[in-house]
Amino acid sequence: MEDTKGFAKITAEELYGKIGRKTDLIIIDTLPKELFEKRHLPGAQNACVFQVVFPLEVEAIVPDRDREVVLYGSSRASHDSVTAAEKLVRHGYSKVFVLTGGLAAWREAGYPLTGNDPDAADEDDRCRLDDHSYTVDIERSIIEWTGRNPNTTHYGTLRLLRGDITIRQGKLKGTFEIDMQSLKNLSLEGNEWQPVLIAHLKSDDFFFAEKFPAARFTIDSARKISESLTAPNFEVEGTLELRGVRNGMKFLATIGNLPDGGITAEAHFDFDRTQWKIIYGSSRYFEHLGMHVVFDPVSIALRVVAR
Repeated sequence: MEDTKGFAKITAEELYGKIGRKTDLIIIDTLPKELFEKRHLPGAQNACVFQVVFPLEVEAIVPDRDREVVLYGSSRASHDSVTAAEKLVRHGYSKVFVLTGGLAAWREAGYPLTGNDPDAADEDDRCRLDDHSYTVDIERSIIEWTGRNPNTTHYGTLRLLRGDITIRQGKLKGTFEIDMQSLKNLSLEGNEWQPVLIAHLKSDDFFFAEKFPAARFTIDSARKISESLTAPNFEVEGTLELRGVRNGMKFLATIGNLPDGGITAEAHFDFDRTQWKIIYGSSRYFEHLGMHVVFDPVSIALRVVAR
């Protein structure tokens, strides 16, 4: 057994031997309840490390902080049981062990599991882009914008009119129509200047919403760059038509699967508004701007839900 950071590591073989010699050994599965119910080590109890009440759940299972506690998670790749061990050490537990390799190592060693479906294969956590046509849920999708000048920051939202995403042979395409008349400002909520700012942004100084009431973004390609579910995993390239001007756009996005079969995409990026001939307040086009300076980049936080 290897000691590390106040807890010890134990192999599957060593743990199997301990179980055979000691009936009062406390074994805690640190995975979510639904996975525990599916399969777990014989005699194990469950306290999910992702729950904020994890230390309290462990305390209910083993109030004696000097008793031996063995923790396990899913595999060598996951930090679940190590994170759990570090928490218990900080809470005063003195005999904490972590099963090296977790459930995966236990199964590889051929030792028994119990539960509702102990022999089932692990579910694939990776983003799956199965061939399908999706319609964007415009109620759950949102575009958040942020614009800045030397004195302050303004932010607000835009809504989608419609959108669709098609996946064929792993290739993702899509079109989205943005309602420029839906532009809202949130930074001046309740301020008498809020309607003035909204009117200015919709005017020909900026988005010229009366003449160009909709903007369109077309996805030309989406290239997978990682298997992460919590960091950008796709590089998206497309064409944005805004204020009658079409320009290419590239950004990173985090695309994932929803439990109901839908997909979701989250992206955060800046774009240079002047490339779409929105030049008001830009020092690249005007001199002597004084208080009318507006920075060229516009920040976008985009969330799309499609089913």
